[in-house]
Amino acid sequence: MSTIYQEKAASWNSIKGELLRKSLHLLISFVPLLASINLRLTLYLLSGGVLFFTIHEYLRLSGMDNQSILSKITELASRDRDRGHIVLGPITLGLGAILALLFYPNPAASIAIYALAFGDGLASLSGKLFGRTPLIFIPYKSLEGSLTCFLSVFIASFAVTRGQWLNSLILAISATVLEALPIRDLDNVVIPLGVGLIALLLGV
Repeated sequence: MSTIYQEKAASWNSIKGELLRKSLHLLISFVPLLASINLRLTLYLLSGGVLFFTIHEYLRLSGMDNQSILSKITELASRDRDRGHIVLGPITLGLGAILALLFYPNPAASIAIYALAFGDGLASLSGKLFGRTPLIFIPYKSLEGSLTCFLSVFIASFAVTRGQWLNSLILAISATVLEALPIRDLDNVVIPLGVGLIALLLGV
C-alpha cells in the first residue's frame, strides 16, 4: 500500500509541477498585446526578464539565493531532469518571444508567439493529464498532446488571420510537427521561429 501511495503522490506532484510550469508558460500569450502598445518597451521587459532569471539561476545553484519566493517557485516548477541544473525553460521561453518580435512583422510574430504559448504549453499539459496514446516514432510524446497543439494553433491562427482556414491549417500542422521534435526546452525557440517563418512565407 505504501508503494502505491508513494506512486500516486509522485504522480500528483508531477501534475502540480506541470500545471505551474504551463500556467507560467501561458503568460507569454500577453506579449503580442503588449508589443502592439509599445514594441520597444516589450522587448526591454522580455530581455530584462531573461537576464534577471539567468542571474537568479546562477545565484540559486551557487546556494546564494535558495530562500526567495522565485527560488521556491522555480523548485516547484522544475522537472526531475532540472534538479541541480539551470532551469532553461523560462530563459528559452523569453528568447523565443524576443526572436519572434525581432525577426517577424505582425501578424506573423503574433502567430509565432501564440503557437509557443498555446500550442506548446497546452500540448504538454494535455499530454501530462490525458495522454494515453504514444506517438509511433516519438514514444514520450502523446497523440492527445499533439492534437491539442494542432487545435490550439489552428484556432489562434484562424482568429489572427480572420478566417484564413488553409493557412491556419498549414501553420497548425507545422507547429505540431515542431512541438513533437525531441529537443526539450529548445522547442521554446524552434517553435516560434519555425511557425513565424512559415507564416511569413504564406503571406498571412
